[in-house]
Amino acid sequence: MNLSVRFYYLIAFVSLSILNACQERASQNTYDLAIKNITIINEKGISDGDLYTVYIKDGLIAEIDPLDISKSLFATKEIDGSEKYILPGFWDNHTHFRGGSELVTQNELFLKQFIKYGITTVRDAGGDLTPQVQQWNKEIQNGTRIGPTIYTSGPKLDGKNARWAGSIGVSNSDEISKALDSLQSINVDYVKLYDSTLSGEQYLEIIKQAESRGMITSGHMPFTVTLDETIDAGIDNIEHLYYILKGCSSQEKEITAQIKEGKLGFWGSMAQLIETYDEDTAQRTFKKLKDNNVYVTPTLFIGDILSYMDEVDHSNDSYLALLEEDFIATYEGRVNSALNASDEAKQNRKNLQEFFLQLVKKLDDAGVTLLSGSDSGAYNAYTYPGPSLHGELREMTRAGISTSTALSSMYDGAHLLNKSLYQFSKGGIADFVILNSNPLRDIKATEDIWLVIKNGAIIHSND
Repeated sequence: MNLSVRFYYLIAFVSLSILNACQERASQNTYDLAIKNITIINEKGISDGDLYTVYIKDGLIAEIDPLDISKSLFATKEIDGSEKYILPGFWDNHTHFRGGSELVTQNELFLKQFIKYGITTVRDAGGDLTPQVQQWNKEIQNGTRIGPTIYTSGPKLDGKNARWAGSIGVSNSDEISKALDSLQSINVDYVKLYDSTLSGEQYLEIIKQAESRGMITSGHMPFTVTLDETIDAGIDNIEHLYYILKGCSSQEKEITAQIKEGKLGFWGSMAQLIETYDEDTAQRTFKKLKDNNVYVTPTLFIGDILSYMDEVDHSNDSYLALLEEDFIATYEGRVNSALNASDEAKQNRKNLQEFFLQLVKKLDDAGVTLLSGSDSGAYNAYTYPGPSLHGELREMTRAGISTSTALSSMYDGAHLLNKSLYQFSKGGIADFVILNSNPLRDIKATEDIWLVIKNGAIIHSND
């Protein structure tokens, strides 16, 4: 081979190498989606006010760059986010998929409703549709169905002859162990405890056994135990404020004894608990909740709906048009109970709701981690899947909680469930809501949705 031919092959080899290197670099620097010129509000509800470009690849956040970047980054699709605000997709930390086989299609419809309202993750707090819920979640994760990621407790654990269909009833230590075996066998995300017929002793035993297995525990609390006992047993999250209120009473032990003796009931104890609320006791309780990393899900919005049902006419709610008659029929129990209550009972319920607004602010001031959840689903009258989470955020800010904390209360559900990928940082899951206006100025802006992105793909637009 003469010198000129060798030189030709050398030049060709070098050129090919350079071309391959360029193609490889281009491939490395080419992303699926770029969202440009946008203001970020992260999972802590914080924004520095600067503009960024967010690059997405393979369903994850690949890069977050300020506008003065020197890199050459390219994306297959670009979105101009000028004058928009991007947040992690919203979390509803207390929902229910339930109602039996007759309401499967209705519950299925809610999946797209959650997305419409920017909710890309929900925590299902127990129901009777576990196989369907887990199947839906598989389809959502593999991209064959539109809906939020669903973290579910599966069936609730309760006593025998429990109130809710699909619950697992237990009455001794061996049955508790078998119940937890069954939950682990279907790979639930946490354990939900309920208190309709569950004894205090079995309640505490469930928490201790579940925690010893490394399972996350969340739920109600029988009034036959104290809040201190519940925290000491190892509970991770307490649903609703009734149980927090009980732990703030200077007479909690005496009231607990009356309930055990049948002299006092759950609702009958509320006025007494408010009357015996003691600030020193409350602050000790708040400190114990914080020190033991116990989360609290207040569910203020459903309390507001139920407390003022005698004053607010929901018959013309636009959401009702989406509901089947059989689903609306599940509301009748709570509606009738609210409307047929005595004037005194109606006023007591309103007083309790107003007290809860003060209580949740005190919890926040004390540094207790709050989770925003709607309690939406069948039987919970007019607490609609999707918009009710926004109602919860409004109630939190009405209580005096900052908009930043209200926003972060959605995402703290990821910490409860040990899901570290739900952070607005490189490598985080690309679930986003893009808003037209700033929720840090007005929490109602969470409803001013422009785009919803799930696993890096645009799945809802209000353009």
